[in-house]
Order: sequence, then structure tokens, then C-alpha cells
Amino acid sequence: MVSTAQGTPTAQRSVALVTLGCTRNEVDSEELAGRLAAEGWLLVDDADDADVAVVNTCGFVEQAKKDSIDVLLEASARKGHARTQKVVAVGCLAERYGQQLADELPEADAVLGFDSYVDMSTHLRAILDGHAPASHVPSDRRQLLPLSPVQRQDGSAGVALPGHGNTADPTSPEQPSAEPVDVTIDGPVPASGPRVIRARLDGRPWAPLKIASGCDRRCAFCAIPMFRGAFVSRRPHDIIAEARWLGERGVKELFLVSENSTSYGKDLGDLGLLEKILPDLAAVPGIERVRVSYLQPAEIRPGLLDAMASVPGVVPYFDISFQHASAPLLRSMRRFGGREAFLGLLDEVRARVPLAGIRSNVIVGFPGETEADLAELEAFLVAARLDVVGVFGYSDEDGTEAESYGDKLPEDVVAERVSRFTALIEELNLQRAEERIGEHVDVLVESVPSDGADDDETSVVGRAAHQGPDVDGVTLLDPAEFPDVAVGDIVRAVVTGTEGIDLLAAPC
Repeated sequence: MVSTAQGTPTAQRSVALVTLGCTRNEVDSEELAGRLAAEGWLLVDDADDADVAVVNTCGFVEQAKKDSIDVLLEASARKGHARTQKVVAVGCLAERYGQQLADELPEADAVLGFDSYVDMSTHLRAILDGHAPASHVPSDRRQLLPLSPVQRQDGSAGVALPGHGNTADPTSPEQPSAEPVDVTIDGPVPASGPRVIRARLDGRPWAPLKIASGCDRRCAFCAIPMFRGAFVSRRPHDIIAEARWLGERGVKELFLVSENSTSYGKDLGDLGLLEKILPDLAAVPGIERVRVSYLQPAEIRPGLLDAMASVPGVVPYFDISFQHASAPLLRSMRRFGGREAFLGLLDEVRARVPLAGIRSNVIVGFPGETEADLAELEAFLVAARLDVVGVFGYSDEDGTEAESYGDKLPEDVVAERVSRFTALIEELNLQRAEERIGEHVDVLVESVPSDGADDDETSVVGRAAHQGPDVDGVTLLDPAEFPDVAVGDIVRAVVTGTEGIDLLAAPC
């Protein structure tokens, strides 16, 4: 049931949110859904059933941009053949390119930036009535906040921070949110304190929870800070209030997301704040697992490692963004570290949690990359024993420092290096999965076979503690051995085999 302070309009209009890209975008979509539900919109799953389809785009790398444009074109093609009347682009691609995207993609009826999110209902109604607002004009969002992190909380009141919901008055951290919204899906609104602007768009037993937005790092290859802005932490009580809200709606695992979780708290005057709030998040009723993501290796502190290894309910999962292992190349990328430093960090992790799950990403084909750099990366990957590694081929990103670099590698050379390291990493990840045979694991059940399921849908599918959502593989259980499990259960099992990086497990 959707309730609003104003009541349900007599001619209720419907909206579908189509989300592309990362889990941070998923949070933003659910905030948009909450805002729209508060204004009387009917949320529907299928764009064909919606008056307006809102596509939350990704603008991270070239392939993600192409995927976003393809989805916008596909949605636009449904106009006239389904209920869909209008298609609106929001999200990172819209924020990053704005008017340029609108000019090159007239199939989109509007291109709206982050500043439009709080008034999205008004904008969508205008679009449906044939009065689309002017397309977003991009700017460098890093310039919207003070350079000094400790001055940002007071200066962020007028800056759009998608996924932060109703942040309380920054001058009074214990006050209720300044802009209460009387909306909820399946439950009452709290009488006081921070109110959550969010509507769940799926029934998964896990949910991303945004703890910060933006990034202060200046990696030469990355455009994210330009369109996501400078780093801003959410206040702890807002995060915990949203965690409680999620726990009340059947969420068992919180997936803490940001552009850089290791920076959390620096603008609040406490760089150790993340490890301090982990126990509170793990203690939220209904929440059984807390997972931290997006760790920068140069910023990982012993205290954070200690908390992630020892707080009950925080899973031993370390998502560390290495990007490469050659020290000279990392300097060119405007990053820090190298093979020996990174292996030392992994030793520190495993000294605390020997069976920790560790994932990362690497970039190959960066300008000036030599065979010696690749040999250093290969040596690191062989020694590191990582569970999962994503491989990206370098491509120029508009406005980044690396775009201006010379010594660019030909596209076919970059593609060859991607192919070579993808094959290497697949073999190494398979070996790591096989090392886990015999381990006891706690599996969060995410799906169970339904009657009449296809042959490839006959397993109970879940994730062990070392497996992050969507991209880290799954754990498969035989339903005959786990006959009574339901989605959201956490069951104890022993790993008996592998299928690629996926694990097979049986009752202990």
C-alpha cells in the first residue's frame, strides 16, 4: 500500500525505474522510488506498464555508456506499442553529459541531473504534460563543496547527494530530518528521528546501503569525482536509521557502498568512524550480516582491519581496489603502492582472518604500460590468491588526466592484454575456489527452485560470507539436502566441490 500526506491522486500515474551500473545507483533508484511514491506515483516493475520509464544510467566506462544508451533506445522504441509515453534519462551518464546527451539522443524525452532528484515528481508530470524541463547542464561537481573535508557538512545543505535521503540538519546531528516525507511501503513511518526516503524495488534478502558519496582521490583514469563530486559522509544516525528500516523489511545483509569507504568520517572529524559504527549496524534487529565494500589500499588502517575481522556479524570480506601492482605505473595512475606493499597488506588481512574473501579489479593497457609492468602484475596476482578479480582494458575517459597522456597503446594491444590477463585470472580464481573445498560456510539463501523450474534452476542458490553480491560467484545447494530452506535463511554447509568460481556445498 502506498500512502501519502496529500492522498492518492484520482488519476494516478505510473513510473518504472530501470537501473544500470553499480549498487550505488540501486540506492539512488530506491530513493527516487520513495520520493515518487510519496507524491502518489504508482511504482511498477515493467517499463511497458508505466506512463514514464526513468532510466538510471551508468557513465563509468565506455561499455557502460553504450549499454545505457541502448536501454534508453529500447525503452523509447516501446512508445506507442505499450503504455509507455515518455522516457527520461537520469543517473551518471545524464549528470556527466547532460545537454550533449539530449542533443545526440532525441529519443529521450528529458535528460535530468542529480539536482532534479528532489523535485522528480514535478518534472515527470511536466514531461508527461508536454512541458519537459531544460536538459541538465553539466559542471564539475567537485567545485560545489569546500576543498577542506571538515567544512563540507555545513556547506552541503544545498548540494544534491543522491542516495543520502533526508540528511538531518548538519548543525544539529541529533535532530530529526529537516524534510520529513510521510511515505512508506508496507509499514508505518517513525514518529520522530530521521525518516527514510526509500522504497524497495526488489525482494532480495540483501540491500546496498550508501554511507558516503563522491571521492577526493585524483586517479588519472577516473572521471567519477567530476560528476559525483567531492567526498561527503552520511551521518551515522541516518545510516543506522536506514539500516533499521531495511531490517524491518526482511533484509538480512547490509552491503555498505560508497566511492571510497576507507575515507568515511574524514569530513565528520573522525577517520575511524567506520569501525565505530560497524557494531551498531551489526546489532540492528533483523540484520545478520554486514559487508563493507570499496576499500582503497592506501587508506586501509589497522583499526579498520581489526573491526572487520572481529565485530560479530561483519563478514570477512575485503573489496580492495588495487588496479595494478607495478609501482611506477601506479604512480602514473596517481595511485600508491606496489606488489610488495599490496602483498604485505594481504598478509595483514589473512593474519587476522585466514579464510577471508578478497576481491579486486585491475586495469591493463594504461598509457606507457610495459612488459615489465605486466610481469610485476602477474607476479602479484599469482602470489595474492584473490577470490575474484575483474579485468578492465584502459580507454580514455573525457576530462581525465590520462586522456592527455602520450604513449597510448593501440586498441588491439590493449585487447590482447585484457584477453591474456582474463585467462590468467580465471585460472587463478578457479584454483582459489578449489582451495575452499572442505571449508565450512554460512550461506545466505537468495533463491530456491520453483515448481516447473528449468534444469539450470534446480539448485538452492546463495552466497557464503566471502562472496559479495552479483559478481563474486555463488554457493549452490542441493534442495534434497536442504528441503525446508527459504529465501533469507542462513544455513551452515561444507564446501564439497566447485563449478567455475561457484561453490557446491552440502550439510555439515
